[in-house]
Amino acid sequence: MRKVLVATEKPFAKSAVEGISGVFSEAGYKVDFLENYKDPDDLIKAAADAEAIIVRSDIINKEVIAAADKLKIVVRAGAGYDNIDLVSATDRNILVMNTPGQNSNAVAELAIGMMIYMARNQFNGTSGNELLGKRLGVYACGNVGRNVARIALGLYMEVYGFDPFLERSAMEYAGMKCVSSSEELFGICQYISLNIPVNDDTIKSIDFKLLERMPGNPTLVNTARKEIIDEDSLLKMFAERPDFKYISDIAPDCMEEITEKYPGRYFFTPKKMGAQTSEANINAGIAAARQIVGFFENDDRTYQVNT
Repeated sequence: MRKVLVATEKPFAKSAVEGISGVFSEAGYKVDFLENYKDPDDLIKAAADAEAIIVRSDIINKEVIAAADKLKIVVRAGAGYDNIDLVSATDRNILVMNTPGQNSNAVAELAIGMMIYMARNQFNGTSGNELLGKRLGVYACGNVGRNVARIALGLYMEVYGFDPFLERSAMEYAGMKCVSSSEELFGICQYISLNIPVNDDTIKSIDFKLLERMPGNPTLVNTARKEIIDEDSLLKMFAERPDFKYISDIAPDCMEEITEKYPGRYFFTPKKMGAQTSEANINAGIAAARQIVGFFENDDRTYQVNT
């Protein structure tokens, strides 16, 4: 009987756990749940006899991989997979997958919700602004980006998109006006929604040269990763542009300075919350379970992210 470990320091919802258990029960697999753990050693111990692991934001590093002698596949229940050591996994011939699209609407709704919150001055009783007619730039137009565009168009925003890896026709089909560079996107739009992944090309790529191009009353929205922001540039933008606002579901390392100096111009969720809805929780967990079964039974590698 195949052994699957679901390791979630932030547990799946009860209905997601039931759905995951049902998928593996039907396949004849044994599944163990490691939930609410705090010590990384607990994950290392639990992984020792697992052939497959499902995680959310849990860290699958070289120590976990080294301890899991039987491990064949790791699935990240979500889109981002920078919490998994791809090099160590690939060296061990362990397949790594994500579940793209399962959390995308949840992330997009959070992005738009934070925009409204800041446009209305955090509902502090003063007169704010509307999103109607404002220009929104979608930087990276994958599943999340296209959902951001869909909701924004429903609010009658003017939506622009830039993605060097996506056909223009896909962005146009989603209702976006295509631009040819990130510089052009930032130069046009009062709101920018960041959806780019973390990699060698994107780390600290959102710098002052880009940010200073934004027109009056700019708001930067980050539901991606904090590492894509050059924080020296972020602080410079706060200091030199009193009209600049920054909202994110992951607080920057320089949060303390921002909160002390720039009240009312920022909002950070208490923890990364893009996928924190019941629907996304269920969708991603069950998709991860089905992908594991598909891999073992049919060698389906559709969402493989390592080579």
